[in-house]
Amino acid sequence: MKLSMNFLVNCGWRRQKAAPLPNPLPIGWGEGKDAGAYSLDECESIRLRKNIPSPHPIGRGALCARLMAALRIVLVLCWLSLTGAAWAAQGKLNLFIWSEYIDPDVVADFEKQFDCKVTIDLYEEEAAMMAKLRGGGASLYDVVVPPDHTVPGLIKLNLIAPLRHENIPNLSNLDEKFRNPSYDPGNKHTVAYQWGTVGLYVRHRRGQHLPNTWGVVFDPKQQPGRFALIDNPRDMIGAALKYKGYSLNSINPAQLKEARDLILEAKKRCVGFENSVSGKNKVLSKNIRAAIVYSGEAARGMTEDRETNYIIPREGSQIWQDNLAVLAKAPHRDLAEKFVNFVLDAKIGARISNFTQFATPNKAARPFINPNDLKNPAIYPPPDIMAKLETLEDLGANSRLYDEIWTQIKAK
Repeated sequence: MKLSMNFLVNCGWRRQKAAPLPNPLPIGWGEGKDAGAYSLDECESIRLRKNIPSPHPIGRGALCARLMAALRIVLVLCWLSLTGAAWAAQGKLNLFIWSEYIDPDVVADFEKQFDCKVTIDLYEEEAAMMAKLRGGGASLYDVVVPPDHTVPGLIKLNLIAPLRHENIPNLSNLDEKFRNPSYDPGNKHTVAYQWGTVGLYVRHRRGQHLPNTWGVVFDPKQQPGRFALIDNPRDMIGAALKYKGYSLNSINPAQLKEARDLILEAKKRCVGFENSVSGKNKVLSKNIRAAIVYSGEAARGMTEDRETNYIIPREGSQIWQDNLAVLAKAPHRDLAEKFVNFVLDAKIGARISNFTQFATPNKAARPFINPNDLKNPAIYPPPDIMAKLETLEDLGANSRLYDEIWTQIKAK
């Protein structure tokens, strides 16, 4: 076992007030070898010849023990270095999305393919989403799923980043009618994720079908029993406006007052305001007979219970489009765009829509969509129904009119 003199000194073979061995040693002392090329026995022979005292000698057993301890330390450091590199290599993605809005298996497949961990936070309506993003969420999350009418505001507030289309080749999979939307020309900041409608999810009684009208909640004479209103200002006020024959984007104070009074009257008779998922669940549990919900929730509920149905009222309703967007200060922007591209893959897009039972904007995904869903008018309305649907618009400063009315509705 060859050991350097310095190593022996560090391990405990200390010289006291003695000159170090010459390097190289003179002929006759070690045949001119370098001082670091001697065995333990040769080092001991030189020590005796030079009369170097050894007040703290170290035996072979103790030396081996110290060597093994040093080796263990080196191995531990190597392991920490390797695992630390692996942890650093593993990416993270923070997703901010509506509840029950993505297939968990799709998320798991993305994590596996890109060696990352996806953290999901949920919201139930866009006001909560906007408040979170404006309160610092734009630097916390990577991807958000905003509704169409909120996109202009997010862009104006610099909360979402321009998309680098070269990183999203699957953008070409979108149906033409979902490209270049009016709220985001050229898809500069967003790409379509899912689309759907707002309507009534109802439970029929044997031999009794509910009328195809918003009057189910707004007309006491047509009320079928207990019902829930939707806890979303634009959706709820929009439904009242459509029942009255007005645009759901009206900024006419008189029309908005009519809508407010209609909702206040219905509030006295309803069980309360619920989000879409909760409203659907209450109909399924037979706590109520009707709820204002989004089409996908209704479609899933109809799959579970054939005595339930989805109505798009004859007065007309809302068609909406949710989008994928990357936050302006996303901590993992590259991975976020990989996620957007992953979701736009034809088969992945189909898996998501087969799970949510909302309609897909992905033309390439349609061949992989459940055939029964493609034929379901609750998910893909026929042309005559589509003609009665209206999209929400960003009202800019006039949004305060809806905020004021909603405050009045909730306060009374």
